[in-house]
Amino acid sequence: MKKILFLVALSLMAASTFAQSEKKQSKKGKKTEQRLEPLKIIFQLTTNDSLSHKALMKQLGNITSVEPETKIEVVCHGPGLDMLRSDKSIVTKKINEFASKGVVFSACEFSMKERNVTAAEIIPSVGFVKAGIIHIVRQQQAGWFYIKSGF
Repeated sequence: MKKILFLVALSLMAASTFAQSEKKQSKKGKKTEQRLEPLKIIFQLTTNDSLSHKALMKQLGNITSVEPETKIEVVCHGPGLDMLRSDKSIVTKKINEFASKGVVFSACEFSMKERNVTAAEIIPSVGFVKAGIIHIVRQQQAGWFYIKSGF
């Protein structure tokens, strides 16, 4: 019986303490939200499918409208290089818009060599990485989140 009374008293004290804590927080206003550091996202694009290119631009728009501080990089290699080629890309305007807002677009130099694509054929706002896969893995190692782009 004493154990039951002790547990009831202990429960009442805990409930009272919790209620007082809630009152103090509501008097002060909203709870303080913890500010997290900006997200870092790296996209990998390996397809020449123009619908995938358009979908990626839409995703970038969604991300930058909700979390404008997000650091974003898009690495294109293999057939994905077509999105970055001045003569083949259907999203050049969007690439330039996003690049002006800090989104980094990178072409894989190994893929360029394999496909006989010169730097002059790449959209001027695009940068270069020696090896796309290695660059993606290094970014992941540095805390970037990886997203495979395409369907």
